[in-house]
Amino acid sequence: MEDTTQGRGEARKIPTHELTYLRLRDMVLYGVLLPGQPVTIQGLIRDLDAGMTPVREAIRRLTAEGALALQDNRRVTVPRMTPDLFGQLVHARLAIEPKLAELAAPRLTPERIARLEAIDALIEPAIRAGDVQEYLRQNHAFHFTLYEAADATVLEDIARSLWLRFGPSLRAVLGRYIENGLPDRHADALAAMKAGDAQALAEAIRLDLTQGVEQVREALADNA
Repeated sequence: MEDTTQGRGEARKIPTHELTYLRLRDMVLYGVLLPGQPVTIQGLIRDLDAGMTPVREAIRRLTAEGALALQDNRRVTVPRMTPDLFGQLVHARLAIEPKLAELAAPRLTPERIARLEAIDALIEPAIRAGDVQEYLRQNHAFHFTLYEAADATVLEDIARSLWLRFGPSLRAVLGRYIENGLPDRHADALAAMKAGDAQALAEAIRLDLTQGVEQVREALADNA
């Protein structure tokens, strides 16, 4: 299994083990695997169309990142959210992601803003269709297309790790909200980008994150 991407004008092949990791990561990130849902390693080999070695390596990496937990030598699961973990993730996300937005603001080119607008245009149709996975996919693309402009790789890497641990729980609760529509916090963010207002952009991202946080908080309270 190999994939080819275009980078700096040249084709680049992604090694099999890296492609397997990325595919399994996306299954976690976009809620294909739900918290507490056990899956067998053989099932992942089939779903990922990969061999035992790259699948086990992907599982090892995602376990180290806290995105998967080994149940035994044949099964893995996405960890369930706990109140303690939730509090830590919320604190970290609200500290790091608005800062990434603030740092990105002066670096945003018209081309990147146009790309962000194009991504955002795909989010509303996903909400209307009740397509939670597509919503999560495009919402993730919006945020990290913005954060990449910050050129703050340490903060960006931390943010990616936080999304990986938060995403499955958000996927698990969004079904109850998406039917009634979700507020478009990205409109405020895009307006701040066009105005070059770093503080307003940081605040728009903070409010956007808070929306998802409150949804998961309500679900945790209901299940307590």
